[in-house]
Parts: sequence; structure tokens; C-alpha cells
Amino acid sequence: MFDEDLRNEAEQLLARLREKGVKVATAESCTGGLIAALLTEIPGSSDVVERGFVTYSNEAKSESIGVDPALIATHGAVSAEVARAMARGALRHSRADLAVAVTGVAGPGGGTTAKPVGLVHLAATRRDGGILGSELRLGDIGRGQVRIASVREALRLLARIAP
Repeated sequence: MFDEDLRNEAEQLLARLREKGVKVATAESCTGGLIAALLTEIPGSSDVVERGFVTYSNEAKSESIGVDPALIATHGAVSAEVARAMARGALRHSRADLAVAVTGVAGPGGGTTAKPVGLVHLAATRRDGGILGSELRLGDIGRGQVRIASVREALRLLARIAP
């Protein structure tokens, strides 16, 4: 499912986090658990991956990781604000040191003029409060490609925010 380059990125990230004794949680919407799937595909990942949340619906975002429904109503599920809230919520509801979150429009439907297919928001955060965000505007490149590009960006955000 994952190409060799992506697996190598994941292996390097896990090795770095393992060396530092850092644990990770994921909060995923449009990727549906692919970030956690990639990380846990690597042997020995259990000493780094703490847990993953698949919060595909708005209700799941609120019930599982505490995203305020008013935030979703104001900004929409696909927004930088919700991605940051998802990442913070994943930390609050886990024992992880780092969390990464992703929400987007993978397509082929569901896009609007304001939030087109291929728009993805990601955030990564640390227990000490540091947070990074990223926005991808991939266009209508196909559902699978949007999801894989989002996984790749999630790994890069984790690598940037890790101690």
C-alpha cells in the first residue's frame, strides 16, 4: 500500500522518536487511519505509537477528542482551526508526547468553491504547547493520492515538531 520512500520516511521518524523516548498519537479524518497504519506497519513501532483516533465525522471529533462543536460550526471541519483542535485533543486524550491531525476533502465529491477537493489542513503539536500547521491544496488528483500526500505531509510535520 505504501511506497518504499514513504516507508523509509516513517522508519527514520520512528527511529528518531524512539531514540528520544517520544510517543505519538494521531487524529485522522480524511486519511481514515492511514498515518497510524503506516507507522504501525514498521516493526517495533509499538514503543513509539501510543494510539490513533479516526474521527471521520464531526460528532467523532467532538466526542472522541473534544473538538468544540461551535468551532466546527464556525470554521467548518476542514479548517486550520479544527486541525489544531484535533491535534491538541489527541494529546489531551492520550499519553503521547506529540500528536498529528489531518482533516480535508479527499474527493471525488464534497468540495466547494471555498473548500475544494484536495484541500487538506494538518497540525502537529507537543505537550509543551508548540504547534505547527500546514495547508495542502492538491487539487482533484484522486482520492488515494490526496490521502497519501496527506500522510507524507503528516510525517514531515511530526519530524519538524519533534524534539
